[in-house]
Amino acid sequence: VLINEKHSNPYCCEAENIDLTKEQNSSLQKVFWIVLIINLVMFFTEAIGGYIARSNALWADSLDMLADVFVYGLSLYVLSKGHQARVKASLVKGWLMVALGLFVVGEAVYKIIHPIQPIAETISIIGGIALIANAICLMLLIRHKNTDLNTKSAWICSRNDVMGNVAVIIAGLLVGYFNSMWPDILVGLGIAFIVLQSSFGIIKEGLGHKKEQN
Repeated sequence: VLINEKHSNPYCCEAENIDLTKEQNSSLQKVFWIVLIINLVMFFTEAIGGYIARSNALWADSLDMLADVFVYGLSLYVLSKGHQARVKASLVKGWLMVALGLFVVGEAVYKIIHPIQPIAETISIIGGIALIANAICLMLLIRHKNTDLNTKSAWICSRNDVMGNVAVIIAGLLVGYFNSMWPDILVGLGIAFIVLQSSFGIIKEGLGHKKEQN
């Protein structure tokens, strides 16, 4: 796989994609299965924690985990496919992230209209567990991130999750310190912004590759 550094951007690599070797497919398949299972477990953990803690930030992060489950599932599906299938999968991931970001914004607006005080300790503890889980995923994916567009977009999802987890932990600490729901609300919106920003980059990159094919 050749990387064109001249046209690289913060979201995806510009790459002259070729079919992956059997060894690359086998290695990536193992990695994607591991990170998929980790994200699925953490989705349930954060969703339950978000419900108990009444936390917008945890709920938003759990939905981000669920989106990643679909992301890694798609990545597994297209590993043995051609470049065109991988580009289509990357576009699906991008639009899925757009939907997630908009949902989180809507959830934050709802919490503003119907205020409720979240439980600070639960937010920070579960956020810390999620941070460890996503750091493991990031380390597993980082050495494969320039393999192709499909793998790069999966790595971007994991990178976003780590940043989101740090923000969730900080939100929990601030909620407890100020006894206010606003840090939780603002972090939920911040996660939405990161997700939307990255999704637009992935979609732009995918459309660029699709145009080149045509």
